[in-house]
Amino acid sequence: MLCTRSKSMVMSEVSRGSCRPASPSLHEGALKAGWLKKQRSIMKNWQLRWFVLRSDQLYFYKDEEETKPQGCIPLQGCLVNELTANPDEPGRHLFEIVPGGTGEKDRAPISHESFLLMANSQSDMDDWVKAIRRVIWAPFGGGIFGQRLEDTVQYEKKFGPRLAPLLVEQCVDFIRERGLDEEGLFRMPGQANLVRELQEAFDCGDKPLFDSNTDVHTVASLLKLYLRELPEPVIPFSKYEDFLTCAQLLAKDEEKVCAVYLWCEDFEWYCE
Repeated sequence: MLCTRSKSMVMSEVSRGSCRPASPSLHEGALKAGWLKKQRSIMKNWQLRWFVLRSDQLYFYKDEEETKPQGCIPLQGCLVNELTANPDEPGRHLFEIVPGGTGEKDRAPISHESFLLMANSQSDMDDWVKAIRRVIWAPFGGGIFGQRLEDTVQYEKKFGPRLAPLLVEQCVDFIRERGLDEEGLFRMPGQANLVRELQEAFDCGDKPLFDSNTDVHTVASLLKLYLRELPEPVIPFSKYEDFLTCAQLLAKDEEKVCAVYLWCEDFEWYCE
């Protein structure tokens, strides 16, 4: 397998575009696709390429119509890092994919072996980084932001009974204990840098704990961010009309509350 070769060999092959496995159509099985610029390893200039993210590799093509990739980047065992913006070079939204040992969360990046990419905007870069991070860390219980709710719950059930993701339970327990009397809960923003750090930790498969020094607004913001990034809301699209019907029944006749409650008890399929 490609990932069993040395890291320098992998990156050399990728830079030359010699990693050319047979590929299905561009959109088949694609988790994300779009234009990015990649830096050439020798000339250090930038090439605009069409990138397609699949289950464990990032392919790049000359354009959207090409069916054979120019190269690919194996992602398992790598890290993806956003690079700090240079104020002297505005508009350069850079991130790197750094090879490393699979499952090693504390490995140090090796700059000369990193694969440097540039997105068109900050939001585009954020989307790419999150999507790639999900691919890298999903096998280790990470990548949960933007992951389907049922996939997260199904994975975490390997380690014990679970009706909701561990992140949700941890946030809710902390808010119940420390935040119910907090003014502006879920309205006042938390510490943005800490929210980001916690998100990245959960996405990398870690389970950071909150302590007495943790701001409850930060935890509430983290929970809102997780729910906001779900591909489908907690109330699935397919059941949206059913929930509206429940609300209408409750509004019309309070005596039907019991009947609606019994119906809702039968609605536990989405967390099984």
